[in-house]
Parts: sequence; C-alpha cells; structure tokens
Amino acid sequence: MRVALVAAPFISVPPAEYGGTELFVAHLAQGLRQAGTDVVVYTNGESTVNVERRCLYERSEWPVRIAEQAWIKELNHAGWAIRDAARDCDIVHVQSSQGLAFSRFLDRQMVLTLHNPYNKSLSEYYVHYPEVQFVSISENQRKQESMPKILTIHHGIELESYRYVRQKQQYLSFIGRIAPVKGTHLAIEVAKRTGIPLKIAGEVQPAHREYFESKIKPQIDGKLVQYVGPADLKSKNELLGNSMAMLFPIQWNEPFGLVMLEAMACGTPVLAIAGGSVSEVVRDGISGYVCRSVREIVNRLRSLSIDPSTIRGYVEENFSIQKMVGEYVTLYRGLLTNRDSAQAPR
Repeated sequence: MRVALVAAPFISVPPAEYGGTELFVAHLAQGLRQAGTDVVVYTNGESTVNVERRCLYERSEWPVRIAEQAWIKELNHAGWAIRDAARDCDIVHVQSSQGLAFSRFLDRQMVLTLHNPYNKSLSEYYVHYPEVQFVSISENQRKQESMPKILTIHHGIELESYRYVRQKQQYLSFIGRIAPVKGTHLAIEVAKRTGIPLKIAGEVQPAHREYFESKIKPQIDGKLVQYVGPADLKSKNELLGNSMAMLFPIQWNEPFGLVMLEAMACGTPVLAIAGGSVSEVVRDGISGYVCRSVREIVNRLRSLSIDPSTIRGYVEENFSIQKMVGEYVTLYRGLLTNRDSAQAPR
C-alpha cells in the first residue's frame, strides 16, 4: 500500500514554528513509514520530514498576505500533486477543500481530513462528494457534518519529542496564535487575578495585529506578563515543560488543538474553557480541567494538584502517534478492500 499525503504549499512539513496541520502531516507520515507503509508527502521544498517528498513550490510563504493569490496557488499545487500521486499511489489523502474537487477525475481512493471548524458553505460543498472518505478530528466536529462517509480519528503526538518535567516552576504558559478567538486577553486576566506570572508564545498574524497592539502589548510588562514570540519545538519544551499549567481559554469551537497534547506530553496540566474538542482532549482531574469561565480557571489554580506522571501517562494511552497511525492504516486498508470487492467480477 502506497499513500500520498498532500499538504498545502505554504508551510514546511514539519513546521519550524506555526503550523498545526503541517505538524499532523509530519507525524502521520513518519508514523506510517515506521509502520511499514510506503508514503510520499507533497509539500514545499523547505520541508524536512524524513520520508519521500515532492514539491512544486520551493519556498514557504507564511503568513499569507493576499488570500486570493494563496487560494490559486494551493489549487495549482493540489492539482499537480494529485495528478502525480495518481500514477503510483493507492490512497490520496488531502488536507484542504481545494484537493477535493479533483476526486472526480481520480481512479484512486481519496481521504480528506477536516482541519477547519464548521463552515456552512464548505459543508454544502462536501456533500457533493459521497465517495470521498472524510475524517473529522473530534466528535464535536463530526456531529456538525452530514457526509455519508465520515469518522473521527483524534490527532496523536510524537511523545519522544517532548521532555517530561516533574518539578514545575511558578508560572503559567499560553501558546497559540495571538488572536481574540484564542483568548490571549483572558489568559492575561487569569494572571492578573492570581498574581501568577504568564509567559505568552505565539505568532502575531497580520489580521490580528491591531488586537495585539491594542489589547495585548500594553499588558506586557516583562514581569507578570511576558511575550516570548513564536515558539519552535525547543522553545515549546522549555516553556511548557517548566510551566505549572498551560492556559487554553478559547472563544470558539476549536476542532482539536494540538498544543493541549504538547503541554500534557510535558506533564503539564491544561486549564481550558469548554468549546469544540476540549472536553474530548482534557480529562478533568487527570490531565487538567475543563472550565466554564475565567473565574473557574482562577479557582482551579488555587488548589491545583495533578501528578505530572499521570498527565504524561494519559497522553501515552490516548493520544500517541502509534494509536493515530493505527486508526488511519485500518481506514486505508478498509477503503482498498471495499474498492476491490466492488470491482471484483460477479
């Protein structure tokens, strides 16, 4: 079995900093290879994932500045990649809606993992492709869709890449896009109410520059609130591993949220506001707490006592790369078996 993983051309696989979907593709590709599955990743020329790679565009381009041009570029990349993959791959696994349209011309099984939150227009588009196998990344996401072939596979994480730290320091962490829906301002509010220092890491994208300048930057004093900029894997390990808790005060239905797994892999509890996949990822009293408000987060911090080894064990059991890869391999094989059965002479 040979699998093509088609990523967008804008961010390298794995990403140097921001790029949740690209991190997923890297983890899946490496896991498939280790499981003995032949895999090729269609990405850009700056990618370093240790599998066969092919590219149309040499350079990363992030953040995207002109949305219309980016949409055309991804469409071109997807068309090229799917045509190339059709020559020798059994499964073509895409990550965005642009690639979906090419399934009509493809004599292969196509899988689309849904990385975006529910969008009415996209969902109306999806139902025109009943032969495509859709994968939701949370049950919350799946329940909002109506495609006939859709199942949930949670993301997994490469635990060996994250340093388990038992002795924590007295500060809180926040990692994510600096954006209103991520609740960066609420994380700062928690720090102010508790007096516990907060370290913020994340990318400030052009669309949210005004939010950063007006709501976040004035609160950064270098003592109670620090901003450390974008975080690569080494920085994440340092920031999350030593933190007494990571704050995840989202204000939208996050489809998954890989950073929650990254924190827990370091033995750090996640204190999150309920929404999207949060209740599927965080288990109360085991890996953190699912809260309804900033006030509840503050109250939890006043009596926080979760064993870091319990948190790490929870991730190992429920969100390992091996578990995720095993579910995708089962899915791929099932699709090929059903295809062969349908094509067999009667």
